[in-house]
Amino acid sequence: MSDSKSIKKPTLKVQIQNLEISINEEKDKFLRLFAEFENYKKRTTKERLDLYKTASQELMTALLPVLDDLNRASDEFDKSKEKGLVEGFTLIQNKFSSTLKSQGLILIKVDKGEDFDAELHEAITQLPVDDKKMKGKIIDVVESGYKLGDKIIRYPKVVVGN
Repeated sequence: MSDSKSIKKPTLKVQIQNLEISINEEKDKFLRLFAEFENYKKRTTKERLDLYKTASQELMTALLPVLDDLNRASDEFDKSKEKGLVEGFTLIQNKFSSTLKSQGLILIKVDKGEDFDAELHEAITQLPVDDKKMKGKIIDVVESGYKLGDKIIRYPKVVVGN
């Protein structure tokens, strides 16, 4: 009997403290798990949006040569004397362009005589110029550039005066 008396039972106060410690540990685990889940939700939402943007960008990039061909064809149709043909083609071209614009495609405006900026333009060649004011300026725009939202998906190809 003396052995059983030597093993003391924890007092009620110690048991309460142990339970409070256990509860605090479980609360901490719960809060960490909840925070991880919130981060997971945010990350997957961001990944989904990025995937949507990327898919849209790939499609827009694939359609840009078609848009270029339509613009070249429009220039040739403008020389035509058949008004009905020109009007019909213009309607198709405008509809295609407005559809791309509604999906976020933006034409990058580049004017002749504008300063060349390597961050915004792609120089495909340099030509000597007689007018010194045209050095470092854009002489011609060979291919239009486009942005999708804030991201440039094709830089305008330009000829620069040298």
